[in-house]
Amino acid sequence: MSKKPKIIVLDDDPTGSQTVHSCLLLMRWDVDTLRTGLQDDSPIFFVLTNTRSLPPESAASVTKEVCHNLKLALKAEEINDFLIVSRSDSTLRGHYPIETDVIAAELGPFDAHFLVPAFFEAGRITRDSIHYLIIDSVPTPVHETEFARDSVFGYHYSYLPKYVEEKTQGRIKADAVERFLLADIRAGSLEKLMKLTGNQCAVVDGETQADLNRFAEDVLSAASLGKRFLFRSAASILTALAALPTQAIAAENMADYVRGGKPGAVIVGSHVKKTTQQLEKLLQADGTVGIEVNVQRLLDESNQSATLLTEILESTQAAHNAGKTPVVYTSRQELSFKDVKTRLDFGEKVSGLLMDIVRGLPSDIGFLISKGGITSNDVLSNGLALTTARLLGQILAGCSMVITPSDHPQFPNLPVVLFPGNVGDADALATVYQRLTKNTE
Repeated sequence: MSKKPKIIVLDDDPTGSQTVHSCLLLMRWDVDTLRTGLQDDSPIFFVLTNTRSLPPESAASVTKEVCHNLKLALKAEEINDFLIVSRSDSTLRGHYPIETDVIAAELGPFDAHFLVPAFFEAGRITRDSIHYLIIDSVPTPVHETEFARDSVFGYHYSYLPKYVEEKTQGRIKADAVERFLLADIRAGSLEKLMKLTGNQCAVVDGETQADLNRFAEDVLSAASLGKRFLFRSAASILTALAALPTQAIAAENMADYVRGGKPGAVIVGSHVKKTTQQLEKLLQADGTVGIEVNVQRLLDESNQSATLLTEILESTQAAHNAGKTPVVYTSRQELSFKDVKTRLDFGEKVSGLLMDIVRGLPSDIGFLISKGGITSNDVLSNGLALTTARLLGQILAGCSMVITPSDHPQFPNLPVVLFPGNVGDADALATVYQRLTKNTE
């Protein structure tokens, strides 16, 4: 087979790198930054677009801009052999088909686009084209979970062909979707892949990483024979496509990167039920101090955010001075809004405050944990104002750790954990904290 294609991931929040390691995450997508990704030795790199936090028109606009600049970067680097992945949520929330439509228009034509939502580290599997979340050891169809009731990205079907029909508003009919079932994948799919044309929509099963590894082998073989494919996927197919060796430093030894053995800081923006359970456990851990951000105060038209910011920064500094790790978390009550735009606008206001908190953290913190996908993206691109970061690997299944560049003006060589909202058991956040603080206790 010819040399492997470069895998370029447009990630709609920064947690899609949660099954790989040693690659670059790009927070900007100007041509020069994209060329940096293309030149890197790793077979895969991520462009963190954060489009899941945006309204549809903005998501389309950002995706178009990335693709336009990517075309220029690929031409400049004389790269013709590449795979594009639109990485999104394993619980089917996100701007589909908007993003894949834009990518196809800008970088196509493609022979097929594949929906591959399986994410094994977090208990998401696909069987007979039905996508499941494993909850308390029971496979539960995703349309029966809280994620399907998302006020922005809700849906009614776990059967992926019907999900496609719903999301494309009937443009792609369920019976027109090609299905790659477990039996097909395990027997070998190359012949079937070679027959796909015209940006055929296809959905892919996966119960174990071995299933997607086998599928990826056939995809790469088909690509080497001239087929052009686009992916809309969760993280597990990326592991298979990149085929990286074991990460260099074990998860339990990630404390080696903590700066000066000092206490760190935790920022919690995610609101899902799992995050709230994990937060409760973390706040019981020795050395943590909970600092609640009452976001309801931001609804007040008077300038509450400045007062709130001052109060929180004073509390975080006091915790740090006492040798403790401040855990800054948004208030847990669910607020209701008159429409989606108002909700997204308020989310931006909350995120703006959280990023002001990040910028105001003591510059000698030992580590930073960011909980929530959109929160993590904002921490990297706004709070820390990074252009690129090197992914060290996973500190816990599904939780990436990156390190800031050594020339960062405020937080050089700072280990930052990107912890998705809906990953891990109730103890997971406390486990990550304990791994990072094992040398400080």
